Amino acid sequence: MSTTFTPATKDTGRILRQQWPILSSDPKLTFTHNLSPMCTNVEVLALVNDTVGTMMTCGYDDQLCEVGVIVGSGTNACYMENLSNIDLVEGDEGRMCINTEWGAFGDDGSLDDIRTEFDKEIDLGSMNPGKQLFEKMISGLYMGELVRLILLKMAKQGLLFAGKTSTALRTKGKIQTCHVASMEKYNEGLYNTHQVLSDLELDPSEDDCIAVQHVCTIVSFRSANLCAAALAAILNRLRKNKKLERMRTTVGMDGTVYKTHPQYAKRLHKVVRRLVPNCDVRFLLSESGSGKGAAMVTAVACRLLSQHQQINEVLAVLKLTDKNLSDVKMRMMQEFKNGLRKETHATASVKMLPTYVYGTPDGTEKGKFLALDLGGTNFRVLLVKIRSGRRRYVRMYNKIFAIPLEIMQGSGEELFDHIVECIAEFLDYMGIKGAPLPLGFTFSFPCKQERIDKGTLVSWTKGFKATECEGHDVVDMLRDAIKRRNEFDLDIVAIVNDTVGTMMTCGYEDPNCEIGLIAGTGSNVCYMEEMKNIELVEGNEGRMCINTEWGGFGDNGCLDDLQTVYDVEVDRKSLNSGKQRYEKMTSGMYLGEIVRQILIDLTKHGLLFRGQISERLRTKGIFETKFLSQIESDRLALLQVRRILQQLGLDSTCDDSIIVKEVCGAVSRRAAMLCGAGLAAVVDKIRENRDLDQLKITVGVDGTLYKLHPHFSRILQDTVRNLSPQCDVTFMLSEDGSGKGAALITAVAKRFHGRGDETETQKSNQE
Repeated sequence: MSTTFTPATKDTGRILRQQWPILSSDPKLTFTHNLSPMCTNVEVLALVNDTVGTMMTCGYDDQLCEVGVIVGSGTNACYMENLSNIDLVEGDEGRMCINTEWGAFGDDGSLDDIRTEFDKEIDLGSMNPGKQLFEKMISGLYMGELVRLILLKMAKQGLLFAGKTSTALRTKGKIQTCHVASMEKYNEGLYNTHQVLSDLELDPSEDDCIAVQHVCTIVSFRSANLCAAALAAILNRLRKNKKLERMRTTVGMDGTVYKTHPQYAKRLHKVVRRLVPNCDVRFLLSESGSGKGAAMVTAVACRLLSQHQQINEVLAVLKLTDKNLSDVKMRMMQEFKNGLRKETHATASVKMLPTYVYGTPDGTEKGKFLALDLGGTNFRVLLVKIRSGRRRYVRMYNKIFAIPLEIMQGSGEELFDHIVECIAEFLDYMGIKGAPLPLGFTFSFPCKQERIDKGTLVSWTKGFKATECEGHDVVDMLRDAIKRRNEFDLDIVAIVNDTVGTMMTCGYEDPNCEIGLIAGTGSNVCYMEEMKNIELVEGNEGRMCINTEWGGFGDNGCLDDLQTVYDVEVDRKSLNSGKQRYEKMTSGMYLGEIVRQILIDLTKHGLLFRGQISERLRTKGIFETKFLSQIESDRLALLQVRRILQQLGLDSTCDDSIIVKEVCGAVSRRAAMLCGAGLAAVVDKIRENRDLDQLKITVGVDGTLYKLHPHFSRILQDTVRNLSPQCDVTFMLSEDGSGKGAALITAVAKRFHGRGDETETQKSNQE
């Protein structure tokens, strides 16, 4: 019965190459053998060379063994090479066993100066002329034939057997290497020589026997010398790779010539030690390297495969199917509708907050504006100059101020007094303290607005916990702080969300931009909604920008089926447990923490960091999202990944680096796909709102995760295309939506306010 076997999984070969440095297996390799019907339940995990098996067998007994050599019917060597020197294999950290196949040494002509006429005659009469030339000078398959050719020539020249030959002596293969070995035995050599020659139908004298024995010695000694020279080259390479002045190592040996020839091993050892005096070499005889070694490699492969399966099981909970993503899109669209309706707004997890921004820039905006940007631990004050006309431009001058933790989590009055102090310092710095300037306040937290210059804080996010702010109008709190300072007066025209600022900034360049997306420390989206769908605001004509605050998607339990134990743990230990569930699965503030939780779990199961959970790994926040971006970079080699982990205080191996990279990839991929599913809901809602078969629209994007992560933007865009094929979506990077966008919103608001005043005046005149 002919049975074909393939490796257990398509990943087996990759696992062996990457996770166990001395293994190499082709994941596409297929084995065919004639087996009985009872032997079909077999998984082929590794293809093992006998030389590698020799090294593995000896390495089991001596951990210093890093070279394997076979001198038998054929000859070959393997050794442990640094991955950084192997261009054919991905990765540069750790080592891998290289099967040299040194039997082909000289096929390029590099041994022509030492090859003899006998070597050339053997090569011409072989099955593979011109190939394996080094092996044909060394191995047991050819050593006896070399002796026969030499003896035949000497006999023809009258130097042996009184010039007589025999049919047997002229017959290829009649002298074998076992005959050479028997003729070189210490005490029995001459007797054995006479016996071998007699069997060849020759009548040798004692001098003939001595001469023949000498020929055998020369042939076998040359073999040992050549083998020793090649082995010395390997040992020197190992020592230089390790950058050692002196090296101690072990060479695993196998093969009938090495084992049975009475003097071969001694000669080989002596020459090697003479050629590499700075290497202390131990030679260890292998016991069944082909069998025992193969079994050991397979055992290691089974362990690695089992480990990889366990890792895959852990990461499987992060994988999203097309159905999962489609469900997320539909649930998000339903939450949009709930958030826009009066009767369901209070219970909707996506709040759909009106911004009172009725349009995007039209190119007529101009003037000087003050912009404030509060959305993290840094606070910016900006002076923005906008010029309209044919030579449009936006110029900005800004200064960054720190928000200390005690201010972030102190009282609201302390926070806004600190903000006003920063404004005063900036106005002094710019020399415009007395100038009357319209002000746009970018406040990147969920706010319920009654008009564009009034915003009630719904809840703090991003680590802020200042008291007596939630439920209060932050614009009034800013005005009160300015009054307490009593040094200047500013016209606060608009409170601005950074997502809206992103849309407005890109809208200044592209009129098709009607969506703003933030994918950074936090996650949010805004878009232009039809007024008739916004039940919270009077009026049915035109459009208004809706700040979705989609970070809260799932707070009502609609994402529970997709949440993992790691998400639950991250949420439990956050400052706002039970809130911003979607944001905690997609934003940069939390992805690193999800990775850390998974790494802890893998370490507990003995799959990472030798099963040792260090104090650094227990430290919350140590694994920042920027490290995900660095680790997942296609240009970053495993050695650099390991350095990043070491900088984090995580003592990792090459294997650990591979696993950590897989974990980072799984977490960031899920985040990008979830974000893409949410955005697909936005573009499809706009298309349905406008009753279009095909929608062409631009999304303005900002955020470090989108901009800096090597794969996030691509995965997000692919997800949107797959889920919303009827929408032609262009993605445009925003340039400072928080600053430039705030000024543009302020300018647009003043434009719309001016139109409102004109309308009121016209009504009065008519009356």
